[in-house]
Amino acid sequence: MRYISTRGEAAPRDFEAVLLAGLAEDGGLFVPAAWPEFSAAEWRGLRGLPYAELAARIIHPFIGDSLSFETLRTMTQRAYAGFGHPAVAPLVQTDTNTFALELFHGPTLAFKDMAMQLLGLLFDHVLEKRRERVTIVGATSGDTGSAAIEACRDRTAIDIVILHPEGRTSDVQRRQMTTVPAENVRNIAVQGSFDDCQDLVKAMFADVPFRAEMRLSAVNSINWARVAAQIPYYAYAALALGAPDREVAFSVPTGNFGNVLAAWAARRMGLPIPRLIVGANRNDILARFLASNDMTAREVEPSLSPSMDIQVSSNFERLLFELLGRDARATAETMRRFRAEGRMPVPDAAWQQATALFQGFALDDQGTLAEIGRLHRQSGYLADPHTAIGSAAAKALAPAGLPVVVAATAHPAKFPDAVERATGIRPPLPPRLADLYEREERFTVLPNDLGSIEAAVRAHARRN
Repeated sequence: MRYISTRGEAAPRDFEAVLLAGLAEDGGLFVPAAWPEFSAAEWRGLRGLPYAELAARIIHPFIGDSLSFETLRTMTQRAYAGFGHPAVAPLVQTDTNTFALELFHGPTLAFKDMAMQLLGLLFDHVLEKRRERVTIVGATSGDTGSAAIEACRDRTAIDIVILHPEGRTSDVQRRQMTTVPAENVRNIAVQGSFDDCQDLVKAMFADVPFRAEMRLSAVNSINWARVAAQIPYYAYAALALGAPDREVAFSVPTGNFGNVLAAWAARRMGLPIPRLIVGANRNDILARFLASNDMTAREVEPSLSPSMDIQVSSNFERLLFELLGRDARATAETMRRFRAEGRMPVPDAAWQQATALFQGFALDDQGTLAEIGRLHRQSGYLADPHTAIGSAAAKALAPAGLPVVVAATAHPAKFPDAVERATGIRPPLPPRLADLYEREERFTVLPNDLGSIEAAVRAHARRN
């Protein structure tokens, strides 16, 4: 399997090199040079497999010769062995044709664990083989950071620095990052938004001398391996509900577009997914784009669903590349204009192609609280704010007669204040995190300034 950049100026490379590189040198994102596809018979043959086995079967075509199937299967078995539910990603029925796909049974109670637990093992394997080390830098709107830290903590070949927007995560999200007492971990609270944090990470990768000096790598969903490791749970749910002989729709609360892009990839591999519903909060750039081809960035507004407080959805570039017929030059020019003008000029034909599959839905904080309450009253299901947005989107836009699966992206205990306001119930943390509020925090507050952030990363990294 070979990978190319969405902007066409970076040299093609294999999975191993893409894993370590993260972002392409031309500022683009890596995508498969050709998409693997499964036949209907092959999909049927995957029904009923344990999650770890299914994940290995689906991910391996994206890895190719970089890793044997047997080694990958051992990794997936290790990655998901410690999850808090034997099904790893169980389906829970909440209405006649609506199901919650619970992706929060990993160590940090969020869907990011589904990919991160595997990524940590992949990094270890590749770095040991190459006798190299890397400095991972990542930006988080809440959940990516804790999942990345948990996956990379105490690893001898990795230093990790995570940027989060100061005061814009929940207390649980922040503490899950800042209370990890590992010497290879550093947390930085940036005085700005998630988009500012994400821009700083991209700027560090664009600073070629700094990138080489620090041996930078990424764990955000700009890293293709993150997206590849998220495809299996969409297949897992679709197969459980009758695919490939039955169509299944998905409703995904999303900010950076990586999670719903993984659902698109499952469709591209041959699963019958006729509709992808994109849930947004008041930061509704994706919903506006799908409704009226208005991809105009606005100020990020804090909400009850902080992991979606994003206006620049990095992974949309991968979909844009496909919508533009894999025209790297057109993709690069479109992204350049978006950064320069704050508005993305997507051709009408490409936009119409997107709206044939994707629908957008936006919900404000009051609507989010109302949906948390409705779900609990009607089905006894306790949802966090992000999952509630996905649920409301499914209720509004689900295709008639088809099962729709809502990506339940976080445990309700990560957002206890919102859940309590909506239901009167304050969800407790699982026993393994019961003392979270008693643990000592370690983080540094820095301005939204590239020089300051690079100096902090340099001071932390333990280079060869």
